[in-house]
Parts: sequence; structure tokens; C-alpha cells
Amino acid sequence: MTPHRVILSAAVPLYLSMVATMAGGLVMVSTLGRYATATLAAFALVGAVSTPASAAVAGATRGLMPFLAPVRDAPDAAVLILRDARWLAVSVGAAGAIAVTCVPAIARLGGVPGEVVGELGIYPFLAGLSVLVMALASGANSALIALGHNRQVLWSGLVSTVVIVALTAALVPWLGLAGAGAAQVLSACAGAAVSNICLCRVPLLKGYSLRPGRPRAKEILALARVGIPLAGTLLIKFAVLGVVAFTATRLGSGDGAVHSILTSLIGFIMVASIAVAQASVPVVARAADAPEARRAVRTALLIAVAGASAGAAVLVLSGDGMITMFTDDAAVADRVLALLPLMLLSAMADACQAVMGFGLTALKRSSASLVYFVILYGLLALAAFPVAAVAGLTGLWITLIVTNLLLTTAQGSGFLRYSAMVRSSAVP
Repeated sequence: MTPHRVILSAAVPLYLSMVATMAGGLVMVSTLGRYATATLAAFALVGAVSTPASAAVAGATRGLMPFLAPVRDAPDAAVLILRDARWLAVSVGAAGAIAVTCVPAIARLGGVPGEVVGELGIYPFLAGLSVLVMALASGANSALIALGHNRQVLWSGLVSTVVIVALTAALVPWLGLAGAGAAQVLSACAGAAVSNICLCRVPLLKGYSLRPGRPRAKEILALARVGIPLAGTLLIKFAVLGVVAFTATRLGSGDGAVHSILTSLIGFIMVASIAVAQASVPVVARAADAPEARRAVRTALLIAVAGASAGAAVLVLSGDGMITMFTDDAAVADRVLALLPLMLLSAMADACQAVMGFGLTALKRSSASLVYFVILYGLLALAAFPVAAVAGLTGLWITLIVTNLLLTTAQGSGFLRYSAMVRSSAVP
């Protein structure tokens, strides 16, 4: 089977699963918004920590894919890697959960209005528990992707979405934010159960126990050396994009609203690219030589750009229709339309850097991506305020485009360098 068919057939279930998850999140936000404004503000406050924590946990568990994909025909080796990965998932999940439960203390120190803090209740603890459970689901899903069973990941996403939509509608009007937390926990449990059941039913693993067993520190550390830098890149990206959003808000409420809408729209475009980038990891990790690895990444780049282009086409053809879902302010809508070309260019560049970053992960060189992110996104954070003062919101988005293009170039150069070592002792 050609790389195009392999990557595309693997990416479609991942894409559908991500879309389902996004739909569940939108249902929860809209339900909380109708319940009470302060409740929605409290939800957003916790989300400011839980969203990057969840992304970092997911990134850390994806680190097992380049280890597992090359041994998908060797059950003894695969089972040992899976057991080590469960220890890593529990560890990073616990760290993320602790960070989320600290939100009330952080909010009080940060001067968040008492009305919002008072709405938190037990929700931070429930949100932290959902992050921990999600880590177990994410580890199982990453294993399914690495073993070539991407369709099972879709079932986990669909079940999780159905549960959260149903429970949100049932519990939020009754319990408010606590009901939302309960819905998140039970949804995460349902998704984790389905993904782990699917993993146990993989023919390669039949007859084997996937219980963690005794931890093997050296092997777990090897997984962490790939997974933790990948999580670090996500944390850096979230943090710096938060700085950019804060900078846009300082320009005025109108600019802040425009930037928020553009950021939401870019998420709609990027979901296909992220799915393709993840699907390419096992293909690159199993490459027999440098040309095969590079061919797989070139294929992933073409499909990712095509997916991003399709999303961009939907936005352009919809005209004002998509934008009116976010605002009824004509001035804000006009600004969004004016800046839409810059947002689309940024999305294309971001799609390319994501593919190159996952390519480095497939070569177990995610630490190189972390270095590139520290340098280039660090410069973006430093440049945000002066650029906004001189060139406004337009300048900020041009700076984002330049940063993503430089990141694509840096990671592409790194991939060419490290892929040349495939099948040599330099990359075990």
C-alpha cells in the first residue's frame, strides 16, 4: 500500500474523533453559557489550565508511538513497551491533575473576582480527575495508532462525545458547574474504557496482560525522553499564544474579539492537519531507510496542506455565515474578513510545522523540536508587545506567519539531518 493510502486511511478516523470531541466541547460551553455568565467564566478559568495540561498529557503519551510502531509484529516486545507506557501515562496524568486542582489558589492570588472563584466549587477537582483518566485513554489511543488500528480510536471518541453531550444536558441545568465536571469525568471514563477494551482485543496482544506490573525505570525514562519534550512544545505553544492573545486584547476590546474569532477559526482548519501528522508517525518510525522516511513525511505534508486548504475553502465560501456564528457586531465581522487571508496563511504554515514536528518525534528526536520552539516562540513572545504597538493586530498575525515558517524550516532541516541516520546506530 502506498504512503498516501496508509496515511490517509489512518488520518480519517483520527480526524472524525477530533471533530466529535470538539463538538462535545461546544455543547458544554453553550449549555454553561445559558446557565449563568459567572459559571461560564469559572469554566473558562479552569480551562485556561486544564486545556494545556490535557494537551501536554496527550503529547507525552504520544511519545510511545515511535517505540511501538517498529515492533507491531513482535508481541513480547510490544507488551513490555505498553506496560512501561502505562506508568508514564499515570505519572504525567497525575502531574496535570495536580496543576488543575491548584486553580482556586492561583485564582485568589491572581485577583480573580470573588464571584467567579465562588462558582468553582468542586469543579477543579473533577476536572483534574478527568485529566488523569484522559491520560489512560490517550495512552491506549496512541498505542492503537502505533499498531495500525486507528479505526478503534474513532469509537472511543464517539462514545466519549455521546456521554458528555447527554450528561451535560442532564446535569448542568441541575448542578451547574459541578454537573459539567461530573459529565467530563464520566465521559473520560467511558472513552478510556472503550479505548482500552479495543487495545486488549488487538490480535497481536491476545493472551497477554497489559497491567503495568513492576516499573522499569530505564525503559520508562526512554519513553519520557521522547514524550516529555513533545509535551513541552505544546505547553510553550499554548503559553506564547496566550501572550499573543493578551497583547491583542490590550489593543482594545474590538481587536481582542477579532483575534479570538480568528483563533477559533484556525482550530477548525488545523484539526485535519494534526490528524494527518499523528497518522504519519508509525509510517516514519517503521521506515527502512532515509528515503522511505522522507517520502512518508512529504506525503504527510501534501495531505496536511490539502486538508487545511479544504478547511480554508469552506471558510471562504461560507462568507459571513461562519463569522456570524461568533459575533453580530458588523465592525468586528469586517475586521475578521479583512484579516482572514493572514489567518489562512498562518494555518498553512502551522500545518507544515506540525507534520515536521511529528516527523522528528517518529525519529525519537522530539527534543530537537523543543529547542526550536523555545527559541522561535520565545522570540515571538518577546516581539508581541512591540510589534502590536507599531503594527497592531495585522502585525501580530504577520509575526505568527513568520514564526511558523521559520519553525517549519528549522524542523525540516532537523528532520533531514536525523533521518539520514535511520538504520544506523545514531538513532536506535
